[in-house]
Amino acid sequence: MAPNIAVTLVLLIGLFERCSSATAAYNVVSFGARGDGNTDSTKAFLRAWSAACSTSVRGAATVYVPRGSFLIKPVVFSGPCRSSRVTFQMDATGTSLVAPSNYWELGNSGTWILFIKVTGLSVYGGTVDARGHAYWQCRRYGKSCTAGARSVSLFWCNNVVVSGLRSMNSQTMHMAIDNCNNVVVKNVKIRAPSSSPNTDGIHIEASTGVTISGSTIMTGDDCISIGSGSKNLWLERIACGPGHGISIGSLGDNANEDGVQNVTVTSCVFTKTQNGVRIKTWARASNGYATNIVFRNLIMKNVNNPIIIDQKYCPGNQGCPRQSSGVKISRVTYTNIRGTSASKVAMNFYCSSSNPCWGLKLQDIRLTYLNKAATSYCANAGGSSSGVVIPRSCF
Repeated sequence: MAPNIAVTLVLLIGLFERCSSATAAYNVVSFGARGDGNTDSTKAFLRAWSAACSTSVRGAATVYVPRGSFLIKPVVFSGPCRSSRVTFQMDATGTSLVAPSNYWELGNSGTWILFIKVTGLSVYGGTVDARGHAYWQCRRYGKSCTAGARSVSLFWCNNVVVSGLRSMNSQTMHMAIDNCNNVVVKNVKIRAPSSSPNTDGIHIEASTGVTISGSTIMTGDDCISIGSGSKNLWLERIACGPGHGISIGSLGDNANEDGVQNVTVTSCVFTKTQNGVRIKTWARASNGYATNIVFRNLIMKNVNNPIIIDQKYCPGNQGCPRQSSGVKISRVTYTNIRGTSASKVAMNFYCSSSNPCWGLKLQDIRLTYLNKAATSYCANAGGSSSGVVIPRSCF
């Protein structure tokens, strides 16, 4: 064979391999899944994931879920993968993953759909419906229930995009991001009744570089909650309500825990929520902290506590011997926040007696109560104000 022909052939083979790996797609139906809403497709999804995850590292792979309703039980999509990128692609409309109607089948797994130790993960489109109503009813009446399951969880994942996903009726948290780096969540819709217990929209824990944008969250607990060890977070254009608002905390659950830092919440709207923006800590000893937090360009619509720091959290007054929080809160800025409060106290800064809040800044705040002046309350809080601040600062 002539040298130039051999070289050309090698190049073509390489190009073919790259193109083949770049377009590797694994349809769950080909692995036995059935979109009839009744057939257990868990094993089929796992087989499709295994095939995609083991694709050559030189390219990317896709698990494709076509239109239909696919019943799956607790499932773990685990890495590391040989593929440089793995996409879990559901049709934007007409595709749903549903949990078993008997909530006991999720048992005490804690998670329903779990992605763990995957780098270069993308999750697009579709709906996940955990059918949480029966589970909530069990909780409501104090019966013997399972621990409940989070709907979609990301544990120890890096470089992740979640886009266009809808989560309905999770038993507990809709989405959990834990020990992850560089995660983008955008254009998601989360919905559960306001009476559903502990159904946080998105919970972030021990993670760095998380961006959440352009999303609508209607639920029975925090729209977004931020736990210890989280830093460099950007939350933008979130429509929250009903729900308990956007919360940092509860922090200080453990005496030794990492702090929260560098969080920006901007251009969000809160409608009839229990809280707007909240920092909440346990009233007990801790070395935790929350610092360099910015809340800006926010609209409150009939929100019960538009701006609140609560360092006296202690349900049932159990486990808080000194009733004082060790969590240190500092450098928190509130800028351009306007709207209506459903309670007279629109700004409530109840800080720790042993570790007072410091470096709080208020700028251009306009919050009213029943078309009248609202009030502010401070305990152990220090800071400054500038521009028009209504209600008047209590610092």
